[in-house]
Amino acid sequence: MTAPARTRTSAELIEAEEPVLAHNYHPLPVVVARAEGSWVEDVEGRRYLDMLAGYSALNFGHRHPTLTEAAHRQLDRLTLTSRAFHNDRLAEFAERLAALTGQDMVLPMNTGAEAVESGIKVARKWAYEVKGVPADRATIVVAADNFHGRTTTIVSFSTDETARSGFGPFTPGFRVVPYNDLAALEAAIDETTAAVLIEPIQGEAGVLIPDDGYLTGVRELTRRKGCLFVADEIQSGLGRTGRTLAVEHEDVVPDVLLLGKALGGGIVPVSAVVGSREVLGVLRPGEHGSTFGGNPLAAAVGTAVVELLETGEFQLRAAELGKVLHEGLVQLVGRGVVGFRSRGLWAGVDVDPAIGTGREIGERLMREGVLAKDTHGSTIRLAPPLTITEEELRSALASLEKVLTA
Repeated sequence: MTAPARTRTSAELIEAEEPVLAHNYHPLPVVVARAEGSWVEDVEGRRYLDMLAGYSALNFGHRHPTLTEAAHRQLDRLTLTSRAFHNDRLAEFAERLAALTGQDMVLPMNTGAEAVESGIKVARKWAYEVKGVPADRATIVVAADNFHGRTTTIVSFSTDETARSGFGPFTPGFRVVPYNDLAALEAAIDETTAAVLIEPIQGEAGVLIPDDGYLTGVRELTRRKGCLFVADEIQSGLGRTGRTLAVEHEDVVPDVLLLGKALGGGIVPVSAVVGSREVLGVLRPGEHGSTFGGNPLAAAVGTAVVELLETGEFQLRAAELGKVLHEGLVQLVGRGVVGFRSRGLWAGVDVDPAIGTGREIGERLMREGVLAKDTHGSTIRLAPPLTITEEELRSALASLEKVLTA
């Protein structure tokens, strides 16, 4: 009889990755083997409270029963047809997502970067066919310190040299202005401008929240100047900030929304460009597509995600628990925290550099049984699942206090 294969330890698995995986990430040294709700477990059985939630891809926690049930049911029926044929799950997904976001049409894709790329293509096509911009002259205005993805076009308008260095030549047609600066934005818009593309809250930059009135100003400017407002809600959307969409904090309705991450429930990659019929209607057969975009499995899970959000329960949880998070961080200012920004269950926490880098703070939290991740310098981000309990959230804050004040 053959002996069962020995389970490798966390250290052995990390070591095994080194020669065979490209080194494009620097993960914390924890090897997750199982997860449920707000908790993950490593191969040795150690449990950790997840305060990152897959950069908001796990808004509903790990293996939410409604979402896993939807996936299991669909796996037994149909997983992929490609868009060469219709499938029986796509219409409902598009109908309900459009209704949830107050838009007309949906362009289903897979990853967040695909949604951004698709949004760029749609905005340019609209500029040529509707606005009348001369061929190949369309420009898009973006904000400094943005994070919209990792493709070559997207890093072309990044201001993060780590993301850009070594990947040129870059795609032209973008103008970068400071974030949260309406005067600079207005000065950058001209007759060639197809769209203004911004994150309502800049996540990767450290959860940077613009001044009250900024999003309203962007909406007014784009309408007055005759260009599109494209809001990247891939991290900020779908309940994270206490509203379905972050733009709702100012009652703003963009022309185009980019969604992803949580739309797949932490089960499959699902993203979408959602917009008005005037804008998305510029696409015709053969001009854009995706083999996996809108596949039946993704549509089934995406529909279940929309169904959870339709109740308003998760938006309310994020808003109420967001107060607990905010109050807990207020107590840490001057005690290791030099500043923070939060909205709903999302926070960027600036730690005193004398205490440690963001990476070092993340490693110390890991040893306390809490998983979080740094952004830049000594800033860490907190984005727990929206299913987290108040007790679990307070426990995570207590661990952060211990790490900062020990």
